[in-house]
Amino acid sequence: MTDSVYLDLGRRSRRLRVDTLVKLRWLAVFGQLAAVLLVRFGLGFPIPLIPLTICLLFIAGSAWLNIVLGFRYSQSDRLEDKPAAAILGYDIIQLGALLYLTGGIENPFAVLLLAPVMIAAVSFSPRTTGGLFVLMVVVATAISFFHYPLPWMQNSPFQIPALYSVGIWAAVTVSAAFTVVYASRIAEETRKLADAFAATELVIAREQLLSQLDGLAAAAAHELGTPLATISIAAKELRQQLPAGDHDDDVGLIIQEVGRCRSILSKLASLGEDEPANILQEMNLDLLIEEAAGPYRGFDIAINVVKNGTAPEPICRRNPGLLYGLGNLIENATDFAKSEVRVIARWNKNILEITIEDDGPGFSPDVIGRIGEPYVTTRADRHIKHEADSGLGLGLFIAKTLLERSGATVVTSNRLPPQSGARITMRWDRARFESNALSAAALAARLAPRPETGQISQHPAH
Repeated sequence: MTDSVYLDLGRRSRRLRVDTLVKLRWLAVFGQLAAVLLVRFGLGFPIPLIPLTICLLFIAGSAWLNIVLGFRYSQSDRLEDKPAAAILGYDIIQLGALLYLTGGIENPFAVLLLAPVMIAAVSFSPRTTGGLFVLMVVVATAISFFHYPLPWMQNSPFQIPALYSVGIWAAVTVSAAFTVVYASRIAEETRKLADAFAATELVIAREQLLSQLDGLAAAAAHELGTPLATISIAAKELRQQLPAGDHDDDVGLIIQEVGRCRSILSKLASLGEDEPANILQEMNLDLLIEEAAGPYRGFDIAINVVKNGTAPEPICRRNPGLLYGLGNLIENATDFAKSEVRVIARWNKNILEITIEDDGPGFSPDVIGRIGEPYVTTRADRHIKHEADSGLGLGLFIAKTLLERSGATVVTSNRLPPQSGARITMRWDRARFESNALSAAALAARLAPRPETGQISQHPAH
C-alpha cells in the first residue's frame, strides 16, 4: 500500500466547515444586536447616535458576510486554513470595533475576544493561531487606551482606575495565551490519535481486500486452468478436422486468445517475483508504455502515445506490477473507446505524469466517485463485451492498488466538453518513481499476510 506519509488520514475532514462558521456568526450577530438594543432601550443607558449607528452597521456587515458565504459555499464545504483564519480575523476586528464604541476593555463582553482564538487553536497550525493571537492582543491593547465611554446612567458616570483597566487587559491576554497553549496541545494529541486510528483502519481495510483477492486469484487460476486446456485441445482438433480454408482465422483466434488467458494467469501468479535489479531489467518510459500498450495494438482502436518532457526521460526497473497496472488501464480504455485511446506522458526533473484517455462515453455519474474500489464496474457499457454479468470490477481496483504501491496518485475523471470519454491520470514524484517504484512488488510481498499464520509473507498479494 502507499506509505502513510503520502496519505490524507482525515486531516481534510478536520478543517472548519463553512456551515459551522456561519452558524457561530449568526449566533454572534443576534447576540450583539440583542445586547446593543437591551442596553439602549431595555436598561435605558444612553448611547450616542453616531456610535449606535456604527454598531448597527458593523453587525449588519457580519450578517452580510454570512449571506455571501451561504451563497458561495455549500454546507458541507470545508475551508483551507488561510481563508478560515481570515474570517476569524475579521471577527476579532469586528468585535474590537463594537467594544471600542461601547466602553473598550471595560465592557464585560471583552472576554468574547477569546472565542476566535480558541477556535483557531483547535483548528489551525501553531503559526496561524499565533498570528490570530497577536491580532487579538493588538485589538485588546488598542481598545484599552482608545474607546468611547461605557454606556451608563447619566447621573453617576462609570469610571474605573487605570490600573484596573490594565488588569482587565492582562487577564484577557493571559487567558488567551493559556487557551492557545492548552487547546493547541489537546488538539494536537487528538490529531495524532485520530491519525493512528485512521492509518490502522486504512491498513486493515486494504489488507482485507487484498486477502480476498488472494483467494479469488488462486480460485481463478485453479478453476480456469482445466477448461482452458480443454478449449485449446478442442480448438486444435477442430482445426485438423475442418477442411483447409474454412474458419481457419476463427479457430486460430480461439487458440491465440486461450494462450493469452494463460499468459494473464501466469502474470498474476508472478507479480513481484522479480530478480535483483540489473541493467537488462532497466527500462525507460517509452519502453514501459509500449510494453503496457503492445498487447492491445492491432485492433480497431488506435493507441496513440504523446510524450512531452523537459528533462531526460525517466528510467525505472522492469516491474510486472507497474506494467500490469498500466496495461489494465489501457485495456479498459480500448474496451470503451470509439476509435482512439491516447496515452499522454509529461515529465520534468521533479514530476512524471501519465494520462490515459479515450473517446468513449466516459464514466457514468453514479460510479465516477467510486472508480477503483472493488466490485464497482461499468463493464455493461462496453461496446465489445456485452455480457451483463461479465466483470467483477476488480481489474481497476488491482491496477489502482499496484500503481499506488509504486508511489502514484491516481485520479479518475471525464474529459471536458465538447470532448467525450474517460480520463485516468497517474502522477509520480520522479525521484520516487525512479527509486521506490522499483521495490513496489517487494513492498507488496511484505504486506501480504500468510494464510496459515496471519503473519507477514515474503510473497506478494495477488
